[in-house]
Amino acid sequence: MSKSAENKKVPTAKYQVDFGYSKVSITQKQNLVNDVFNSVAPSYDIMNDLMSLGVHRLWKETLLDWMAPRPNQVLADLAGGTGDIALRFVQRGGQFAYIIDINQQMLASGQKRKVMGNYKNKLNWLCGDAQAIPLADNSVDRVTIAFGLRNVPDRTKALKQITRILKPGGRFCCLEFSHVRNQLLSAIYDKWSFDVLPRLGHLIAGDSQSYQYLVESIRQFPSQAELSLMMADAGMSQIKVKTLSGGIAAIHSGWKID
Repeated sequence: MSKSAENKKVPTAKYQVDFGYSKVSITQKQNLVNDVFNSVAPSYDIMNDLMSLGVHRLWKETLLDWMAPRPNQVLADLAGGTGDIALRFVQRGGQFAYIIDINQQMLASGQKRKVMGNYKNKLNWLCGDAQAIPLADNSVDRVTIAFGLRNVPDRTKALKQITRILKPGGRFCCLEFSHVRNQLLSAIYDKWSFDVLPRLGHLIAGDSQSYQYLVESIRQFPSQAELSLMMADAGMSQIKVKTLSGGIAAIHSGWKID
């Protein structure tokens, strides 16, 4: 086989990750995810409300309830997108929040929200990768990622980065779609996900394929037990899971002890 042919070989499974139901290289996944969020950024908040029938707001409030922000705490919100979590954090008394997202279009959409102007001295918008977080070691009290970890190509690398930037005694919370346990609810959820959501994406965002990917990415995400083990391997302790809406979503919490 010629060198040029060798260079064109499909990457081995060792270097492949999920992109929905497909397998792609880590580099390919990041590019494909960027394309998805470039497409959906202008309608992202509206689609979140439609996709979850508004329940995502309750899940986020539950996340903030569990975190209980304090006036001396600094947050790094990864895959922070349009700033929902960071905004809630400072509104509830948190000192300061970094909104970090690899997609500039998502950050730009968030910065256009009128409410953000009221908190401009408490928010810092950074274009950055969860796999190489642009913050110093031991620099933040809390780290969150909401509905974003499943889009990160190398989740293990991201979790180690999260542990790195947390101060000793700092806490990480991940809000993510999970796996429905009730058989009837699961059937209804599948019908809504695979039949309705791509159609909504087509009608509202003019893009059904991106929402098809988002549905598939949920199904490919690790189970609660698997994600808990990944967090432990990254150096986190006292890991707990709060199941939401029958398993449609879940919050994972872990602490950096030293």
